[in-house]
Amino acid sequence: MANHSPFLKATRVRAAVALCIASCASAWAQQNPTEITITDKLPARVSGFGDMPAHELPFNTTTIDSATLKDIGAQRVSDALRLDASVTDSYNSPAYWDMLSVRGYTLNNRYNYQREGLPISAETMIPMDDKERIELLKGTSGMQAGTSAPGGLVNYVVKRAPTNAEQKIRNITLSYGQGNNRSVAADLGGRFGENADFGYRFNVAHEDLDPYIKNTKGHRDLVALAMDWRINGNSKLEWEFEQSHREQIGVNGYSLLGGQLPPTVDGTKNFTYQAGSQTGVPKSQPGVFDAFTGSVRFKHNLDNGWLWTTQYGTQRLKTDDRLSFAFGADNYGIATNFKSNGDFDLYDWRSENERRLNEAVQTELSGSTVIGQQKHDLKISFMRQRQLDRMPLTQTNNYVGSANIYSNQVDTTYAYTDSPPSTNRTEYSNEFALKDRVHLTQQTSAWLGLRQIQMNRQSVRTDGSRPVQDARNVTTPWVAFSHALDQSVTVYASYGQGIETEVTPNKTGTYANAGQALPVLRSYQREVGVKGQTTASNWQVTWFDITRPTAGDAPASGSLVNRQMDGEARHRGLELSGSTSVQNWKLGSGFTWINAKRQNAVIDTSVNGERPLNVPAYILRGMAEYRYSSVPGLRTGLRLSHEGKRGVTEQSNGDIQLPAWTTLDASAHYDTKVNNVASTWTLAIDNVADKRYWRESPKQFGHYYLYPGAPRTLRATVQFRL
Repeated sequence: MANHSPFLKATRVRAAVALCIASCASAWAQQNPTEITITDKLPARVSGFGDMPAHELPFNTTTIDSATLKDIGAQRVSDALRLDASVTDSYNSPAYWDMLSVRGYTLNNRYNYQREGLPISAETMIPMDDKERIELLKGTSGMQAGTSAPGGLVNYVVKRAPTNAEQKIRNITLSYGQGNNRSVAADLGGRFGENADFGYRFNVAHEDLDPYIKNTKGHRDLVALAMDWRINGNSKLEWEFEQSHREQIGVNGYSLLGGQLPPTVDGTKNFTYQAGSQTGVPKSQPGVFDAFTGSVRFKHNLDNGWLWTTQYGTQRLKTDDRLSFAFGADNYGIATNFKSNGDFDLYDWRSENERRLNEAVQTELSGSTVIGQQKHDLKISFMRQRQLDRMPLTQTNNYVGSANIYSNQVDTTYAYTDSPPSTNRTEYSNEFALKDRVHLTQQTSAWLGLRQIQMNRQSVRTDGSRPVQDARNVTTPWVAFSHALDQSVTVYASYGQGIETEVTPNKTGTYANAGQALPVLRSYQREVGVKGQTTASNWQVTWFDITRPTAGDAPASGSLVNRQMDGEARHRGLELSGSTSVQNWKLGSGFTWINAKRQNAVIDTSVNGERPLNVPAYILRGMAEYRYSSVPGLRTGLRLSHEGKRGVTEQSNGDIQLPAWTTLDASAHYDTKVNNVASTWTLAIDNVADKRYWRESPKQFGHYYLYPGAPRTLRATVQFRL
């Protein structure tokens, strides 16, 4: 593994940081101490309703701001969204891209993520250093995104230049922890020009990765720049880009032992890592993730308060997907889990030079008008998007031999497999959307949304065989009503639809209907909620009911099967959340109860009424922070996470349950001045009790996996604001 990334040497990063420190001409006044904030008053851009305050929106949103991201040391979106009680892990490997579940549904990394309101792919490692906040819209997102899973929609908002011409941002952050990770980052911002017409925000970071999991070393780099130009009083141009690189040895999940749940294990061991000392066994190679993401945006104020916005975004990803991984024990006749003594089959996966391109151009017109006697807040938008996936000619999945979770000994076989061609995908879509908030009275509003989607999707193997095309037009409606009981409490009810598409795998030896498109998978959501917000507190109660179609394989002729629609997954639940400040205390909590079941299945009716795997019945998050009057600038906090039992296997396979688990994290933050330079010092301990537990239990490719929770880890950070 190389010591530094190809596009940015670590030495250059350190030199840039040193230059930033040396070039700072004046000290910046000490900022107010940061606070843990999960839901705030900021507009949630992920909603699609512009600058409307979050507490007025008729759906459940979560915003995690930059102060919170800094306090918890978030380096990936799963670190941040784990503060929310509706979010859990879903096959979330420590050294791979994030995979999350919201309201019990796994988000689709191709369609459920945005950056600055434009679609991006989350099939990469997305850095947090240049992010101002992360927004989460919970539930069916058919009005905000053309195609997406019904769990929710994640939007990244990048850091921007200060609006005040006199303000300068000169932040240097040093961090150590989560094993032996070491990072340095600089965050610089300001305005320049004759009338401060130009603004900039520059972020650069380098981290040497050596986490608590052994043999998972790597490194990451980031360079990001966001700028704006105030052309005149009515026009503004914004642009931002980020270039990131990350490479790290992968981590594989554990599994059942002989069909039984094993005792919790030491989460610091990377038991599939191969150093290459055995003859014929390949050395484990790091996965490599390179990403360039950029966007440009033009805003122009029209007459009567209307705003015209046009923006273009692009994302280019290059990935070397590599992993030494365990999968069953076929040598012993086991394909879904490990042998009872810990034996497993070891494979070596290599998919070199995967390339993904995402591009989108969007233009929208927003403003208010009066029709009849009602005021309408309107937004009309059109977006053209394309996604290109270009895979290597082949992807290798070589059998290495047999190994054991308790030792690194490998019974070397190393059988080279005849790798079939990969599959390239091309997708184009046109989306027309109309949103309207109708002010029926001063307290009551009707919210209407309609999105028309024209999609054209194609796939073909890299040798030119098995082409498939899927073209269709789909409409997704959404409607809601909200009523303000007073200035601080709002009740609402909503109904919406979302869509997904699926094509039968183009395997003629398996499927009688290979390559055929299935009917549109249309999800339905009903939601009722009540929100309250004051200057010192906010709270929300939400009931949701989401139905999502599922597909299954039914016997056809001979050994072939038919892929067809087969009932639904229905998730109903209740979400409670709130935070308040009382004198020196800041308190927050969230609770989600999920009743998830399969229904109306006809291929195998025994699954009706079963709960999906890896979905806990309830999740509880809590935090408490105390600010000390006797020691100005000092505050300490505790964070509690609890997840209930979840299924590891189906009822037909014994219905093994993963035990509930609870962890407690502690932190201390001290704001002070060092040589008249404002600074914040942080010391945090995650999993204070050093509890051993199984964090999640996903099933992937027919295999039952178990991921252990992180042990007690220490993190120390200092930020200087020069």
